[in-house]
Amino acid sequence: MQIDAIKAKSVQLYRDVVTQLNAIHIDHLERKWIAISMIILALMVGIIVIDAFFHGVNPPSKVETIDSASLHLSKEFAEENLGVQVDDKGNVVVRMVAGRYSFFPKHIDVPAETSITFRWVSMDVLHGVHIPMTNMSTMIVPGYVAEITTTFPKPGEYPLLCNEYCGLGHNHMWSNISVIAKEDWTAKPTTPAPATQGGSNNE
Repeated sequence: MQIDAIKAKSVQLYRDVVTQLNAIHIDHLERKWIAISMIILALMVGIIVIDAFFHGVNPPSKVETIDSASLHLSKEFAEENLGVQVDDKGNVVVRMVAGRYSFFPKHIDVPAETSITFRWVSMDVLHGVHIPMTNMSTMIVPGYVAEITTTFPKPGEYPLLCNEYCGLGHNHMWSNISVIAKEDWTAKPTTPAPATQGGSNNE
């Protein structure tokens, strides 16, 4: 009985809303623009759904935490482990630390036309990182590990910029990436084990 009552109320509410909408005078031109807006909205939702289910474009679900005050003691982000590494599966991984007002290391060499995973941490405040001509644009939040995978389309010099205001020296916070032809590039053969400090949460 309760379900029937709820259904009856819902139907009545729907009819009342439709009756009220029909009573409102809407100009013919306004109706056209409303229809166009609804079509655009439906198109945007459709693109999001297609990207999510067919292209694998989703919000990040992996959250890794780290103690920003003791990065130099962590195994993964210790000074000797920063820069470009190749893991045992042949994947190129870059570990960098952001701090007022520089990125460490200041310069790295990476191969072109290769999938590269960047892992970032901040030693002090909120920073951002942006590399023109790539999909690299992310925030580096203190206490968390930021990870993004990108590919450099061709050899050349790529600037690495901070795009989040972090203090008076923000404008001078930059680094440089030299992208080398894939066949000419060499790197360290090993990569450090994942950090154990700070822990991680998978949501």
